[in-house]
Amino acid sequence: MAPRTSTSTRILLSCAAIGVAGGVVAGGSGYLALVLAAIGPMFYGVTIGVHFLPSVVAFALLRRPGTALLAGLIAGLVGAAFAPQWLPRLIGTALLVGVLVELPFLLTRYRRWEPWLYYASGLTSGIVIAVVVYLALGGEHFPAWMWAIALPLYAGSPVLFTWIGRVIALQLERAGVARGLR
Repeated sequence: MAPRTSTSTRILLSCAAIGVAGGVVAGGSGYLALVLAAIGPMFYGVTIGVHFLPSVVAFALLRRPGTALLAGLIAGLVGAAFAPQWLPRLIGTALLVGVLVELPFLLTRYRRWEPWLYYASGLTSGIVIAVVVYLALGGEHFPAWMWAIALPLYAGSPVLFTWIGRVIALQLERAGVARGLR
């Protein structure tokens, strides 16, 4: 059988459907993040992982290069329809997350699809996000107890939403959504 060189319409439409659903969730989570930032800024990190959801669902379900990036980008565009003031943030985050989700698989030339690669990507991304937030906000400006709560949430949220995304993808696969797409 010859290797696939083109992307089918079914793959594109699957990414679009997953991206739209993820965009609705991302748009809503943006407002939740705003409330959390006002009430207890140390809890804001919980919402970071939501951006991983559409990319992980698409990538785990379809197992095709570029699907995490495409679904994430569509989710960012749809999320921006609900929160246009966050358009650059949503698009930038979507592209970054899509790349971060696919990176471990790219390093294996998309030949390995073990679950640990998804979680390694989520954990590495979460740790990098936590460090960047700590440095960007200035660790010295907030008490240590606040960082003791915030940093694990920033680091753990992508892992949690990676797990949720994989569970959703598994359920979609069991329902036959991916039949004939791999």
